Amino acid sequence: MASKPRVKVPKKAAAGDIITIKTLISHAMESGQRKGKDGNLIPRKIINKFTADFNGTTVFSADLEPGIAANPFIEFNVKVMESGTFNFVWLDDDGTQYSSSNEIAVE
Repeated sequence: MASKPRVKVPKKAAAGDIITIKTLISHAMESGQRKGKDGNLIPRKIINKFTADFNGTTVFSADLEPGIAANPFIEFNVKVMESGTFNFVWLDDDGTQYSSSNEIAVE
């Protein structure tokens, strides 16, 4: 099971700054190709989609495949022009969504 996502967003920035956002979510990530102790395949269970929205506009998204490591760490840069809220969503194979929100003040 995944735990609460960890996200690092600067609290403040100047208009036009390019900021770095770092995210990490604890998740076992099962590829669906390994066999369990009973000899049967362990069902695939991965975070397959990540999106980051800023004030309702998608600024970054990634489709993740079975080869992604457990506890996926994602880092990306965004240019901010105004204050607002980042909303982050991780989508699991079973439809479970994990989310986090962070605000940034732009001066």
